[in-house]
Order: sequence, then C-alpha cells, then structure tokens
Amino acid sequence: MIQKLHALLQPLGRVAVAYSGGVDSTLVLKASLDALGSENVIALLAVSPSLPQSEKDEAVALAQQLGAHLELLPTEEVNDPAYQANAPNRCYFCKDHVYRALRQCAEQNGIKHVLDGMNAEDTLDVRPGRAAARELKILSPLHDLGFSKQDVRHFAKALGLPNWDKPAAACLASRVPYGTSVTPKLLSQIERAEAALFDLGFRELRVRHHGDVARLEVPEADLLHALQQREAITTALRATGYIYITLDLAGLRSGSMNEVLKARAA
Repeated sequence: MIQKLHALLQPLGRVAVAYSGGVDSTLVLKASLDALGSENVIALLAVSPSLPQSEKDEAVALAQQLGAHLELLPTEEVNDPAYQANAPNRCYFCKDHVYRALRQCAEQNGIKHVLDGMNAEDTLDVRPGRAAARELKILSPLHDLGFSKQDVRHFAKALGLPNWDKPAAACLASRVPYGTSVTPKLLSQIERAEAALFDLGFRELRVRHHGDVARLEVPEADLLHALQQREAITTALRATGYIYITLDLAGLRSGSMNEVLKARAA
C-alpha cells in the first residue's frame, strides 16, 4: 500500500500537507517526503486556541525530526460567530477557515495540491468539515487508497514513525456540547483540565464540558484506575474551575458529543 501511496503522490510534483502531528497526517507527510523529496513538500500546522500547546509542541518537534519544512499558520475560526455558536455543523466553519489558510499559504509557495490525513474510516462519524475540504479541493490520499486506521498505524510503525501508536486526538471544541458557545476562555479551561490529568499519568482521555460539570472519558481499561485516583482527579479538575466531576462509565469514545444528534434522529 505504501508503494501505491508513493505512486499516487509522485505525479503531484509539489505538495502541502495539512499536518497536525497525529499519526494520519504524519504518515502522509512522511510518504510525501519519501516520494517527492523534502524540497517539494511543506507541512502546514494550523494554530489556534482549539489546539493544545502540548500538541503543537509535539508536532513541531516531530516535523523537525522528519526533516520537513514546517510553517505555523494562525487561524481565526474562534473569532467567527458561526463557529462560536457551536451548531452541529461547527466543524464546517472551522475547516473552512483552516483549509482556506492552508490553501492560501500553499499557493503563495507555488504549490497547487494540498493533502490531508483523512483515512477510509473517517467518514463513519458526523464530519461536516469534509464539505469544506471538498469545496477547497483538498486531497485525501489515505482515504482514496482505502487505508484503514489499522493500516495507518501498521505502516507508520513500519516506517519508524515515533507516533505510530499515539492516541487519536481532536480539537478542544469537540469537548463542548452543541449550542454552548465556544470561546477561547472555555477552550483554555478544557486544555488545562486535560493537561492536569495527563500529569496524573493518563495517556488517553477527554474532559467533556457541561457548564460546572466535567465529564471525564477514559478507555474502559482505565476506569478502575480513574476511580482509584478520584481524589486527585477531583482536586485537579476543581482547580481549573469545574465544580462537579463525573466519570463516564461508558468509557472513552470518539465523537461522543454526536450521540445526542443520533438520538434525536432515531
């Protein structure tokens, strides 16, 4: 499959990669570097309050390790009233801002093709941002070649990428219920809450924001550990402004804020 990926990339000549530091976009970046050479590839990292500082730092370090030319692009989605309103299509307005910024930067560098890391399974959940990608003609080589999430991790490991087993991440706004306004202050609170729990030794988690209530999601295998750490967790999250701390017994699942949409549609 990697050979097919290289074969798909080579005719493009020069590319810009929508890079986040996650395993999907890192695989696309690595494949682009191998297929086209570092002089024909730029990695573009969108930076806003919805991106945790720790994720930004890791992404920058990894791009340097790969020898990629990286540009950090400040994006303004958090200032868009349509984004702040946090309707179920919030992701569209986010990606519209992000992909426009990436497209503009690519064109300024004389690059026609912008690639993202969407894989073949990323269309299984509610993803309004895909409409923005289509409108701005963003290419998704992993999706087009049928790479599953397991395929991505397999080939990332085979290529020696250090983040091959990195847990999936999502922007901080995905922790906020639809209809609750998304603001930089709220995103900062969520970022600080999750950072405090990472400091307690958790590797994968989400702090879902429900006003004064923090709903903690961890993998099912970590539920007992979370209960054993309940005092430390409560102290840490109250220090970030939450009053009530809950543990979601269903465990961590991607896109859990979309469950309300599916329930209403049923």
